[in-house]
This record gives sequence, structure tokens and C-alpha cells, in this order.
Amino acid sequence: MKILKYLFLFALLSFVALTVFVATQKGDFSVERSKVINSPRATVYNYLNDFRNYEDFESWSVEDPTIKMTYANKTSGNGATFYWDGADGKGNSIILKTKDGESIDQKMQFDGTEADVNWTLKDTLNGKTKVTWKGKGTMSFLFKIYTALHGGSDRVIGTIYEKSLANIDKNLDYETKTYAVKVDGVVKKTETPYIKQTFTSEIAKVSKNARIVIPKLIQFSETNGLSAAGKPFIIYHTYDTKNGLAKISICLPINKEISTSSGSDILAGKLNGFDAVKTTLNGDYSHRNEAIAKTTAYINNQKIIPDLSWSHLEILTLSKLDVKASSKLVTEIYFPIKPKVVPVATEPVYATESAGETASEPRVEQPTEKPRIEPVKRKPAAPTPAPAQTPAQEEDSEF
Repeated sequence: MKILKYLFLFALLSFVALTVFVATQKGDFSVERSKVINSPRATVYNYLNDFRNYEDFESWSVEDPTIKMTYANKTSGNGATFYWDGADGKGNSIILKTKDGESIDQKMQFDGTEADVNWTLKDTLNGKTKVTWKGKGTMSFLFKIYTALHGGSDRVIGTIYEKSLANIDKNLDYETKTYAVKVDGVVKKTETPYIKQTFTSEIAKVSKNARIVIPKLIQFSETNGLSAAGKPFIIYHTYDTKNGLAKISICLPINKEISTSSGSDILAGKLNGFDAVKTTLNGDYSHRNEAIAKTTAYINNQKIIPDLSWSHLEILTLSKLDVKASSKLVTEIYFPIKPKVVPVATEPVYATESAGETASEPRVEQPTEKPRIEPVKRKPAAPTPAPAQTPAQEEDSEF
């Protein structure tokens, strides 16, 4: 019994000593890790700026099959939030500030541990992206004990960052490179009424602007009792690759034509039917330039005359609002063309007059006018009295 008593006292003293040691340690931490990601900066930024992707790369989420993610209505951009509940505890994160394509500032809480999180993205010389992930905050008492027993905060948190960055690289490498472009050929696009917002945008920011505007159009349609009649689309009125600018209308097709009040930033319009060359892009939007190039080559090779009064139309058949995986995106691109005129050969038709037709009756207009020939009118012969008691006979014809 004395041995058990001594063992118990030893364990108690050890626990007290550990508690005192942990309590006297600084609870602050600052951890930073970097990795070069094999994807363009815009692609990496869009991926990190959407909380729906975090369950696919954050190591504590990937390694915990019991974890449950909860997303707010807004999952990307300033004010976006998400929550998780797993075997190791509960947490949440919010995006505080973004600098488009360059940095993302977040605030994270996890079972009493709070941290300011910063993502910084920079281009490399070979078209890749250097991502730096930094966390700075204060640990809870239990987390201080955990890190003290596992090599310190830099090792514990740093390992999480390293694994997560590797997952980002692997996921994006697959999602970005899995795509297909198919030129479908000449089609007819039917007319469609729609609501829209029109403005000039940097071409590189069209996707970002679409993710902002489309929810507004959907809310407007629901508020005003309208029904969407298809997928959102973007009309490119101009497409200036030299300056990287495009005048666009981001549109939502609706079930009927309407008029909007004066001063509204959402307007109504109608897309008239037109002939087009259609191309389908399956995969990440970053391959749009390849799709446009293949469409242009097809138009030139087939000697099709393009309609240059506007640039093209893109239907977001499956967008980031529908799926989170870039490889599953579907974009239909329509380049307007001049309708092909097929000459119709017609044979001239001539009308013939009957003997009873008069000059006052209407005539069918002929391609080539022919001289009109009137029948010859002969003076009728004087009637001859019939012989008495002789049956009447048919008069001999004059012709």
C-alpha cells in the first residue's frame, strides 16, 4: 500500500510541476511556413478565398473523418465564415480583409486558442505561386500543455501548416490540369429575356465579379416574383486583350420581359436569337483563353464570317456557385457569326389567258415581261334562216 501511495504522490507532484511549468510559459505563438504551389496565382487565390475548399486541404480536417463543417451563406471574400466540430474540438474562422490576388487576412478561434492568420501570395519566375501562411495568437491552457508535450508550438502548428500546404499543391495540380475543350460547331441561340448589371471589368477579375453580381441578380428576381429561366451568363460587348479590359453584362435569364425603375443598378434586357459557333470548356476557368483560341481557329478554318458588333457570350452552366471542384466546372462559349445566306433559285412563271379573260382582270407579275397577244376577233356572220321542217345542224367551226 505504501508503494501505491508513493506512486500516487509522485504522479500528483509531477502533474503539479507540469502545471506550474506550463502556466509560467508564454502562451503567445507565431508560426510561419511557405511553399511553392504549381498553379497560377489567381487560381491559388480563388481557392484559398473560398472556405468550402478548406475541408479538402486543412490537415486536421482531412485526417478526422468525424469532422463536420458548417458554412454561412457567404463563403468567400470579406465577412465569409465557416465552423467545424471534430474529434479535437470546435472552431471557426472569418475572413477579415482581402487584397485581390495578393493576400487574405483571417481570424481563427479553436477551443480557446485565438489566432490572426495571414496568407500571402507571390508569383515565381516559372509561373508558379509562392504561398506564405502565418499564424500569430494566444494558446489556451490545454493547448499549451499539448504543445509542451509534443515539441512546442512551432513544431505542432508548423506541421499542420506543412501538411496543409502540400494538400493545396496536390489538389490544385489535379483540379487545374483536369480539363477539356470541345468546339461543338455552328448552332442557333434562341432569344432570352434577362436582368443584368453592365460595367467595364479587368478580364482577370470577371470570375470574381460574377461571383459577386450573380447572387444580387438572384435575390432581385426572388424579391420581385421572377423565375430564373436558365443558368447565368456573361455578355462580352468588348474584349480588349491588349489592355486587359472588357465591357460586360452579367445576366440572369428570367421567365418574362420586364422593365425596371429609373435609377436601378439592375436593368432588364432581351438577348435576341443569333447564329453562333459554340465551344464547351469542361474544367477550370483559367483555360478560357485556350477555348477562345480554338474557337477562333475553327471560325477561320471554316471560312465563317464573324459578327463583330459584339464579342461573345459565356453561359456558366456549372459555376463555383454550383460546385467547388474546378475540374467539374462547365462553361459554354458562343461566338456570334453572320447568318449564312443561301440563294434560292426560282423558275419564271407565265400566265395564259383564256378567251373570256378581259384586259381589266389582274395579271400575275412576271420576272420578264412578254408582249401580250390578244385573240383575233372576227366579225360574226349574218344568221341564215333554217330551212322549213329541216332539223337544226351544228354550225361549222371557223377555226
